[in-house]
Amino acid sequence: MNLTLRIWRQNGPDAKGRLVAYRVTDVSPDMSFLEVLDMLNERLTMEGAEPVAFDHDCREGICGACGVVINGVAHGPEKATTTCQLHMRHFRDGDTIDVEPWRARAFPVVKDLVVDRGALDRVIEAGGYVSAPTGSAPDAHALPVPKADADAAFEAATCIGCGACVAACPNGSAMLFTAAKVTHLGRLPQGQPERQSRVLDMVAAHDDAGFGGCTNTGECTAVCPKGIPLETIGQLNRDYLQASRRPARSRS
Repeated sequence: MNLTLRIWRQNGPDAKGRLVAYRVTDVSPDMSFLEVLDMLNERLTMEGAEPVAFDHDCREGICGACGVVINGVAHGPEKATTTCQLHMRHFRDGDTIDVEPWRARAFPVVKDLVVDRGALDRVIEAGGYVSAPTGSAPDAHALPVPKADADAAFEAATCIGCGACVAACPNGSAMLFTAAKVTHLGRLPQGQPERQSRVLDMVAAHDDAGFGGCTNTGECTAVCPKGIPLETIGQLNRDYLQASRRPARSRS
């Protein structure tokens, strides 16, 4: 296939960006989207031009490092698929494809398609862990967990922290990400001692990081590569309401 990529180029967070058109030829339908960017960068390097900066790591849809907006959709047109797992068979010969970075106040552009997603790390630092001493690892099945809770916790734990939910949200909210991190601990016995303080602290960190508020638009779940449902935010809201009604001394 022969394609035209219109890629966002920006030297830094304070620089003015623009879309630059590049022609790429002989693109195999079996190539991934990132492999096309690799091919373009090889050509730009040979020509002495600045290659396009973009994030990537495992390229297996696991790490959450990759992520760009493709034709206005976070991660591109294929549902439940990360950018690195998106293959060119989903495009047609002669297509013009717009490629842009995540756009949110909390995700400043570092360069080109790379954004600083450190705000998500600060949300995790606020409470996305279990700090209570638990001793050595218990024997398997020593502490029964209802299947519904185990399933909900596992579903939430599949979040890879890519930030697509933020990029898709018209408010720039990371509430689906925050809810997934709160829920996957809050539904398990190990997460109960800090369940109340966790949700309050992580929501506060979410707001302090500059993310917008959730208005249940649902765009986040539509682009989530792991299919985390909107009900996860409902679980966070219930936990937050319960925690905010309890005296401060009983939240730990």
